[in-house]
Amino acid sequence: MSLLTDSPVHSSSSDDFAAFLDAELNSNSSASSPDEDDEDEESNDEEAEDDNELEGKSVKRCKVEMSGNIHEHGSTSHATLEHKIGEDKSLKMDICTHPGSFGDMCILCGQRLEEESGVTFGYIHKGLRLANDEIVRLRNTDMKNLLRHKKLYLVLDLDHTLLNSTLLAHLTPEEEEYLKSQTKSQTDSQDASRVNLFKLDFIHMMTKLRPFVHTFLKEASEMFDMYIYTMGDRPYALEMARLLDPNKEYFNAKVISRDDGTQRHQKGLDVVLGQESAVLILDDTENAWTKHKDNLILMERYHYFRSSCRQFGYNCKSLLELGKDENEPDGALASVLKALKQVHSMFFDELGGDLAGRDVRQVSFFIFLFYIFLRIVLKVVRKEVLKGCKIVFSRVFPTRYQAADHHLWKMGEQLGATCMTELDPSVTHVISTDVGTEKSRWAVKEKKFLVNPQWIEAVNFLWRKLPEENYPVKPTKEE
Repeated sequence: MSLLTDSPVHSSSSDDFAAFLDAELNSNSSASSPDEDDEDEESNDEEAEDDNELEGKSVKRCKVEMSGNIHEHGSTSHATLEHKIGEDKSLKMDICTHPGSFGDMCILCGQRLEEESGVTFGYIHKGLRLANDEIVRLRNTDMKNLLRHKKLYLVLDLDHTLLNSTLLAHLTPEEEEYLKSQTKSQTDSQDASRVNLFKLDFIHMMTKLRPFVHTFLKEASEMFDMYIYTMGDRPYALEMARLLDPNKEYFNAKVISRDDGTQRHQKGLDVVLGQESAVLILDDTENAWTKHKDNLILMERYHYFRSSCRQFGYNCKSLLELGKDENEPDGALASVLKALKQVHSMFFDELGGDLAGRDVRQVSFFIFLFYIFLRIVLKVVRKEVLKGCKIVFSRVFPTRYQAADHHLWKMGEQLGATCMTELDPSVTHVISTDVGTEKSRWAVKEKKFLVNPQWIEAVNFLWRKLPEENYPVKPTKEE
């Protein structure tokens, strides 16, 4: 029986590896079965009566014959047998390249290994370690199989890419009550495709799946062999995989967590059984992939919960606080799916030369040059939103804070406004949290727009200038 019989892995790589182990382990399985030892001993006794030639017998039978005090046959002595057995065992040990190990035991010859080498693949099978040459062999084999099916590899991040999670303790009572009602209405609908909000009491978390994620995974799976790779721990990774892929159609055991990485606080393709030249990565954090930036498609972050915005230092409202969500047909996942389809099409249909020699990074480079150009165009369009506005902030930034480093200052500049620290007649807006400040009183006196910080946050979210009168600065309680 194979050591991998109970392994949950079903990718083409692991199937190949399991077949490899099956072939090798089954060929040596007699060495570990006491029932087979008894059968062999009986068989050897019968053969010994009819055959005096030892050259056709295996090392194991020699051992059984010697342990049973069988007499010498012909001119061969016990010493000669011992010498031959020693040579055969040594030859077997010398031939084995130790392609991998479980714990400290070679998966092929069963020898205990004194030194660890290669890479650990604990997410495939606990305690599994593969040698570098075996990893290369498996990748080459899997690559040929994938190319026959016109597929590439796609490594997907979880948080802020496919979903957003928050601790229940970070929700306000109002938010928790609203989310409970939303969860109940989704459950009552009996439409599994509509369920995208999950309260996970056993890990004290609430998770919201990104709009369009089910369609994205279904269509991407037709073009890619997909992995999950998260900096979360393994229990969290497996639970998120269950929410995204309840029927185990897309990932199965190809779920990599921070516990499986080889470098602290970094992600790497060394634990992915796919050729680097055929791997695309979708992630919201560029710094996590310092060695594989050419494979990376940087994803717009999904901030559904308030704690997610605070995590990255954003003082703007989350999608939940705004009572909105991404639009499925025009959202981030729908946009990136179009790009992935273009990459896939160019790789298989438009690049010349040998298919096995092609590099997906070359294709993605040209595709994403277009998207870089598109981002430049979007920046130009965005700068038109508050063009001509001159903004001064009052009691918005912490004391001794460098104003130009604050995200609201940067937000104003990205929207085309000119941000200033001092008042002058050209100022059009004062953004303040207190009507009693000197700058706020000046704005009222000079008939300038006096608005609270939510005005610029809403403008940034909607990409259009909003009526200032809807964002008044309310008096403080002391006043």
